[in-house]
Amino acid sequence: MRRSGILLHIASLPNEYGIGTMGREAYDFVDYLKKAGQSIWQILPLSQTSYGDSPYQSFSIYAGNPYFISLDALCDEGLLEKSEYADVEWREDPRYIDYATMYEQFYKVMKPAFRRFTKNGGNVSNEYRAFLSENKWLHDYALFMALKDAHGGKAWSEWEKPLRLREQKAVRAAEKKYASEMEFYIFLQFKFFQQWTALKKYANDSGIEIIGDIPIYCALDSADVWCQPEFFQLDENRVPTVVAGFPPDAFSADGQLWGNPIYDWDRIKQDNYRWWVSRIGFAKKIYDIVRIDHFIGFNSYYAIPFGSKTAHGGKWCDGPGYDLFRVIKRETGNGGIIAEDLGIITPSVRRLLKQAAYPGMKVLQFAFDPKGDSEYLPQNYKSQNCAVYTSTHDNDTAAGWFGDLDRNTKRFVKEYLGIRKSSELPRAFIDIAWKSTADIAMTTIQELQGFGTEARINVPSTVGNNWRWRALREDFTDENAAYLARLTEITNRKPPVKRKNKKK
Repeated sequence: MRRSGILLHIASLPNEYGIGTMGREAYDFVDYLKKAGQSIWQILPLSQTSYGDSPYQSFSIYAGNPYFISLDALCDEGLLEKSEYADVEWREDPRYIDYATMYEQFYKVMKPAFRRFTKNGGNVSNEYRAFLSENKWLHDYALFMALKDAHGGKAWSEWEKPLRLREQKAVRAAEKKYASEMEFYIFLQFKFFQQWTALKKYANDSGIEIIGDIPIYCALDSADVWCQPEFFQLDENRVPTVVAGFPPDAFSADGQLWGNPIYDWDRIKQDNYRWWVSRIGFAKKIYDIVRIDHFIGFNSYYAIPFGSKTAHGGKWCDGPGYDLFRVIKRETGNGGIIAEDLGIITPSVRRLLKQAAYPGMKVLQFAFDPKGDSEYLPQNYKSQNCAVYTSTHDNDTAAGWFGDLDRNTKRFVKEYLGIRKSSELPRAFIDIAWKSTADIAMTTIQELQGFGTEARINVPSTVGNNWRWRALREDFTDENAAYLARLTEITNRKPPVKRKNKKK
């Protein structure tokens, strides 16, 4: 079935409180998608961000980002007074998230909500108890966060040895000492998933499916690595022996040093891949479709000795391959996954993709080699089992990308798209994506509005100004919705109308 949609992270939604949330604006965006004839909303990871503010480097692979909790919804519940958050100076520029202010103010605002929740007996309700029972990861995550607070935000690798190595006596003492702090973090997760479940139901009832996103690796400073070190390549002191990255190439003389600990795939296999089955099962529960980031890393991964300053000196190692996905399919079902297969596509990667039968990705910005033989050009798609994107969170906008091209490539792009003015490029990109044979076609609000580099979300391998861009209410125009709705209809991507059964 041919489908289409818009990629927009929760954080990028507009509101008055510093960052996008699961409040009114999220529901309004679902309505906008429906108005525009779309059937998919793709988001970035819902994970709680850590240093660098990236949703791909989080304190937990399971925990949601508390910043996305709607304060207005808590006010409606009686857990907050409007003045407790409306009077806070959340940001100077509504276009950009101020993460420092969010960190400073958000948890202060949530403390009175937690006190009222506890006072009202929310922590002994059947719904709350069921949430605890269904999410076994909560306890370790809450202890991890409480201990981070107690250590001034330091990484667990800098804690005292008994806690760093999770010695039983030290862990039990910490659980007792920080019981109240743990309850606070569990409360935040309870409210997060309560609101997320309601929003997802509204989207699904409106004919909109959610594509969620999970990174392949965990952050070193995460509850996952701290609590389950046996599944990672660490030494006896819990220090990584190797970390993830990408070798030097034409784009980076020193390569990319991501710094994530690498899985001990032999140990995970001995456990019948239960760690990954649990992770994918959880993701499939909270999303309709799961995009797995850096899928090629399951075929082979680049391991760099820990402590290296660059990616020089690393080596390629074999990943688990299809053996992992055979188990995942058996335990969680065949479908519901998109493989982010961008990068070096070797014959073995192609075999893995073919075996897994997951749709891969095509990004139009990668297509325009003047030779015309790129596999990302629509006429070169060998299968409709793929998702085409005008751009992703790691790319510049179409307008910004075009501005940086050399003269020959610009000429080829214009000739291929049949345009004369560079201002026509964003919609021309959307047009060819929608007209392609790909089962799924995706674009962004930035593309619909024709925004330039100022609206870029992320520049890989840089830190400081990423993940900050936000849409404003005026970006969701009726004209863009009408254009996209008509294009979706004529390209046969319009979602089918649900017919109600007639009563006899």
